[in-house]
Amino acid sequence: MTSRRSALQALGLGPLALGALGLGARAEAKAADTKTSAKGAPAATPAYATSFDGQRKADLGNGFFLNPIMAGDHPDPAILKDGADYYMTFSSFEAYPGCTIWHSRDLVNWKPITAALKKNIGSVWAVSLEKANGKYYLYIPTKATSPGTKTSIYVIWADKITGPWSEPIDLGLTTHIDPCHFQDTDGSRWLFLSGGDRVRLSEDGLSCVGAPEHIYDPWHYPEDWDVEGFSPEGPKVYKHGKYYYIVTAVGGTAGPPTGHMVIAARSEKLGGPYENHPGNPLVRTVSTAEKWWSRGHASLIEGPGGDWWSIYHGYENGYWTLGRQALLAPVTWTKDGWFEIGGGDLSKPIAKPKGTAGLAQPHGLPLSDDFSTDRTGTVWNFFRPAPTEMQRVSRDGDGLVLQAAGTTPKDSSPLLMVVGDQAYEVQCDIEVTGGARAGLVLFYDDRLYCGLSFDAKNFQVHQYGQDRSRPANPHGARLLMKIRNDRHIVSIFTSGDGGKTWKRYDRGMEVSGYHHNVRNGFLMLKPGLFASVAGAARFRNFQYRALP
Repeated sequence: MTSRRSALQALGLGPLALGALGLGARAEAKAADTKTSAKGAPAATPAYATSFDGQRKADLGNGFFLNPIMAGDHPDPAILKDGADYYMTFSSFEAYPGCTIWHSRDLVNWKPITAALKKNIGSVWAVSLEKANGKYYLYIPTKATSPGTKTSIYVIWADKITGPWSEPIDLGLTTHIDPCHFQDTDGSRWLFLSGGDRVRLSEDGLSCVGAPEHIYDPWHYPEDWDVEGFSPEGPKVYKHGKYYYIVTAVGGTAGPPTGHMVIAARSEKLGGPYENHPGNPLVRTVSTAEKWWSRGHASLIEGPGGDWWSIYHGYENGYWTLGRQALLAPVTWTKDGWFEIGGGDLSKPIAKPKGTAGLAQPHGLPLSDDFSTDRTGTVWNFFRPAPTEMQRVSRDGDGLVLQAAGTTPKDSSPLLMVVGDQAYEVQCDIEVTGGARAGLVLFYDDRLYCGLSFDAKNFQVHQYGQDRSRPANPHGARLLMKIRNDRHIVSIFTSGDGGKTWKRYDRGMEVSGYHHNVRNGFLMLKPGLFASVAGAARFRNFQYRALP
């Protein structure tokens, strides 16, 4: 590793290029973390604790945590404090069932409870999760990407956080993104929107009253900073003491790692005028040597013990492929009525929120699946599904049967999952019938994916979003398939004897470029399975295993 890094540096590749290749993070992940953390933290702590299937988790079990609190693609966090419970959801984009809601009692350990959005209404961007007048609401901005969808902002609601959730109601807001619901002390309800605008809502929160109005001009960074674009978005609104606060993201959510940032402003009136925070930006990646890049889109939340925290997202250095991951940082309110967001670059352990002793629950859930129960919405999601997509799925006690659709991964609406490990293996027993072609994929979107599939006679390799050669398949209609993604180096294995012997498929891949800054779309590279052409495929005993 050292010689390879030196050789690349000799070619003039600096930290950013090395990070894109995954070299800095790869070396870091394979070594023990002996960094000294913040005052009072242990001098030597394992890089991460582990959860189900060896997945990394933030809670170190010693009163400290190490970001991310939600590994893998969990962008644009929207968090709700509801008594002693915390609920959080994220942008789900093309994944359905979408808007999976997670529960926590300590802000560090999270468990999924339900997927609120069942109907494909488009690509879901940054949502707002709120409780008002005894009901729960999700305000959902979408981009039209599928037939029958449109660009707008919708609302769904429920009497209980676990649902059932209503059908989507179109609010008719077609020129804004990133809504934030806020209910003022007089009971009035508002949606704050991208660009410094807001619109009033009806008393029930299910329609708009009037047109959007502009009330705030966000702080602008110096012109010589490396950013993606101004893009004021993701507003979050709070009342603390005598002030209203707007917390906003600017600088673009990807592109240069130094672009995305968090800014704030305050006013004594909800409608302004707003004065910008003298310390803007409150969060920003300033060096490509940092652990977390493109940090922004922050929410504020009061912890169980009365201290305050911020949850925002960021890309992991060298791992754009994992998408934007959820990060937790301490917040300090200052005597002059402002607040600061601490934690530095978040590469070191941080003391857990106050008052959380004994509140931890098992974090996450197993990704391995015997398909005995329906785990769509918590583990599995269809990519850009048709209205009838769920009808393709059945279970009969012997695995999951997926009826074929389309011809290749790009048009078959594969079943995918979010993972948060830099290195992992996925394995599955797959059987095809009726002329089906099925397999395992690493899928960014319909133009960028890789993997291997087979029918009863031939293999087909998928690479760079292209469907390539079809060599003979010696195993027939049923085989074991395994994909290993070891820090962007991908290898594929097959077995025809139940895993007693494995043969490495003769096509290796390197996938560090399968991400937003290459392809656009704000997604992540997800492992998954698909069935195409005709007939059906039966998937048995899917296994996920994180690698050291």
